[in-house]
Amino acid sequence: MKPIALDAADIRILCAVQQNGPLSKSRLAEIVGLSPTPCWARLDRLKKAGLIRGYHADLALRQIVELATVVVTVSLNSHRKADFERFERFVQACPEVTECIATGGGMDYVMTVVTPSLPAFQMLMEAMLDAGLAIERYMTYIATRQIKSTRPDLARLVAGQGPKADAGPKD
Repeated sequence: MKPIALDAADIRILCAVQQNGPLSKSRLAEIVGLSPTPCWARLDRLKKAGLIRGYHADLALRQIVELATVVVTVSLNSHRKADFERFERFVQACPEVTECIATGGGMDYVMTVVTPSLPAFQMLMEAMLDAGLAIERYMTYIATRQIKSTRPDLARLVAGQGPKADAGPKD
């Protein structure tokens, strides 16, 4: 899929809403450096183009509720289109799966699963195995703590910039 042509002002708008969530017309215009009405019209155009899929709060879930986070790699025993579609439909309908990516290489999928407990996670995996999803094998990795969770830096991606030269610890 070819990316939509965007100019620097569009990128600033997208970065602003990615970083801050929904903003008032005047605050968005201030951050982006445009007057409010044209800025708001651009935002509407970006929304209509499907570039802004929603606004979300970053919750400290572990401070609210006990939970188990498990990263699961899944390999299917058959690589027919129907098998991939069946597995993906199941995952789409499963609220415990918070992220799932299809991968090339040794495993077909990598999922992040969040449940109230490890026994609840095991029940989910048993349900997946019983659902006839053509799962050949799966590996689980229990997350013990979260080191980093962030959104990609859109401005750096658009600019084609690689890693920062000053990244990493200083000795």
